[in-house]
Amino acid sequence: MKNEKTRTEEFSLNGEDLVSTVKELVRQGNIRRITIQNKDGKNLLEISLTLGVVGALLLPTLAALGALAALVTECTIVVERIDDTTKAS
Repeated sequence: MKNEKTRTEEFSLNGEDLVSTVKELVRQGNIRRITIQNKDGKNLLEISLTLGVVGALLLPTLAALGALAALVTECTIVVERIDDTTKAS
């Protein structure tokens, strides 16, 4: 039986590193959701990732992320990761 658990991680970074960091997180492939918050903790952008969201489908989101990165000096990325574990029954 497959048991999906999630864990949350937070990264604080400069706006100029935002796009490259998100691209790297998406490349890792075990991400369920990415939330971008400003320095006051307000959600600016939430990206829900599923198995089908890759390549060209992600381009409009990355363009919006690039525009957002130009506006913020510091931000926090909240990453919800999927931890897949298999339980033997």
